[in-house]
Amino acid sequence: MSQKVILLVEDNADDEALTLRALNKSKVANKIIVVRDGAEALDFLFSTGVYIDHDPLDLPQVVLLDLKLPKVDGIEVLRRIRAEPRTRMLPVVILTSSREDQDMVNAYSNGANSYVRKPVDFNQFVDAIGHLGLYWLVLNEAPPS
Repeated sequence: MSQKVILLVEDNADDEALTLRALNKSKVANKIIVVRDGAEALDFLFSTGVYIDHDPLDLPQVVLLDLKLPKVDGIEVLRRIRAEPRTRMLPVVILTSSREDQDMVNAYSNGANSYVRKPVDFNQFVDAIGHLGLYWLVLNEAPPS
């Protein structure tokens, strides 16, 4: 992808809207692709299903991945991303409202690059999203393709 794209994997419409609003308010102007379940995320990343015509080499700069997803949960999405050589080094940020310590342990054990709990306060959320955008889209240097 010539432009740095964010893949947002979020099934909750309110959380999706909140995240998109926070990205916009943080001046993150990158294209954001939203998928609403784990199966759709995998289809996008691996060019299957409705994304069969998507270039499999056209990966996002970062994946913002919720854990509690329909069809395929976030941990399984993460496992499959890490199992495939082409996507193994793709940055994956868990963006979740889960307060369960075991979810955090599972995420890091399966290769998450970062784990961010969604703050309840919108201003804190905007700050967190702004920092995520700055780090993953501007400061972080991805490995060569």
